[in-house]
Amino acid sequence: MKHVPNILSISRIVLLLFLFFTLHNPLLFSVIYLFCGLSDILDGYIARKTKTQSDLGARLDSIADFLLFTVITVSVILWIGEKGRVFLPFVIAVALIRLANIVMAALKYHTFAMLHTWGNKLAGFLLFITPLFLLYQNTQILWPVCVVAALSAAEESLIHLTSPTLDLNRKSIFKF
Repeated sequence: MKHVPNILSISRIVLLLFLFFTLHNPLLFSVIYLFCGLSDILDGYIARKTKTQSDLGARLDSIADFLLFTVITVSVILWIGEKGRVFLPFVIAVALIRLANIVMAALKYHTFAMLHTWGNKLAGFLLFITPLFLLYQNTQILWPVCVVAALSAAEESLIHLTSPTLDLNRKSIFKF
């Protein structure tokens, strides 16, 4: 049972690579996409319940989250076409901040790191539901996604800048 969370994360990574090639097959895309979302929920839940959390598991989850972000972003851009141009500066800005955060963590902590903050989780959830709204040509969901993604990326930057040690599971810039 202790390897199940990592197996789920690895399967999500593999499926996300295939997901990109199913953009023109809505049924197959939906099935794989929903499995990826379910595995993202289950891997952390199982790891916490079985007390098998690990740095490897957190890193695998971060890699899978990054790949999911990439696939969804590319999918959204392809699906909404010209209507999406207004969101492109936000997408680029968030991507650059996220990349800067990865580089900052690598230089400061000597490791790949993406934090599991509440802001990142909210941004991930909003990003995850975005394709469901786009099925009905509703692009209004993209405004809150862009704002929350930018704020969560900025929060992660502030955490990296102010924290002397790496805590992948830090929930917020504010210490509770």
